[in-house]
Amino acid sequence: MQKLSNPVPDEPTLEVILAKPRGFCAGVVRAIEIVERALEQNDGDPVYVRHEIVHNRHVVNSLRDKGAVFVDELSEVPPGALTVFSAHGVAKSVQAEARERGLPVLDATCPLVTKVHSQGRRYAKAGRAVILIGHEGHVEVIGTVGQIDAPVHIVSTAEGVAALPIAEDAPVAYVTQTTLSVDDTRDVIAAIHQRFTDVVGPDVADICYATQNRQTAVRDLCRVSDMLIVVGAKNSSNSSRLREIGTELGIPSYQIDDGDGVEQSWFEGVARVGLTAGASAPDLLVQSVIDAVARFRTVRVSQLDGIDEHVAFSLPGKLRGPIAPTAAAAE
Repeated sequence: MQKLSNPVPDEPTLEVILAKPRGFCAGVVRAIEIVERALEQNDGDPVYVRHEIVHNRHVVNSLRDKGAVFVDELSEVPPGALTVFSAHGVAKSVQAEARERGLPVLDATCPLVTKVHSQGRRYAKAGRAVILIGHEGHVEVIGTVGQIDAPVHIVSTAEGVAALPIAEDAPVAYVTQTTLSVDDTRDVIAAIHQRFTDVVGPDVADICYATQNRQTAVRDLCRVSDMLIVVGAKNSSNSSRLREIGTELGIPSYQIDDGDGVEQSWFEGVARVGLTAGASAPDLLVQSVIDAVARFRTVRVSQLDGIDEHVAFSLPGKLRGPIAPTAAAAE
């Protein structure tokens, strides 16, 4: 990375414009708090988390420092150890494995992801072919497929709809990964309706509120910016979509973990920088980007008007008292 110099006095002030909303969504806040409260109540014993609780290494490392142990599979969890499922959701087979092993479990799956699971199961039970609009291999998609007791057809583009092995007159239904581009999802839904004669599914407005709000905010931000910086991990789907929107709108767009990813060369000839963060990135990382830029340019920070979010999801009831094996685990 290019070494950062001190601000040059005669360089024009760089305006850094923050998106609103940005950063943590209610599902991420809930997931992190579940792990933190579990650690507080677990008498100093480690809490095991299957996969990254959210896709952000700073969040994961912070929780690891507090005693959380992150594992890829339940086979790595010691017998009887408290286990947390990540915000992305898990397949029924993972839930069954936890029951078989008698593991006490706290499920940090985002309620909006759980809603998708319920929709998919309901459509499958009604005899419809289920189409999941999402990216194959993404942990949320893997969990959703594993929650539906029927074949699930995954498609990520409007062009991919034509290749689905489903008869045009078959009853079909679609559900969506929560972190997709709203515009891309709208195009895929339109293609599904165009090909099939009997289609049901949620309106595009029913996709995750946080995804929609952050994408709308980035579109507004790009209209007044020369460049876009998105703070978010490379494996964060919703963060990647934000960067892609900036690229589609024709401005240089970069996705970085934190201020260490800033390159001074990006800012040559730039007067206004739009700055936002994906739903799993804390605001302290946004500040780290501002601090990094301020090492070589004088900055003035403002925030674009946007939506005030007041969504909050309740925690599992067992976190209000001693944690014991779940009813499912005790069966």
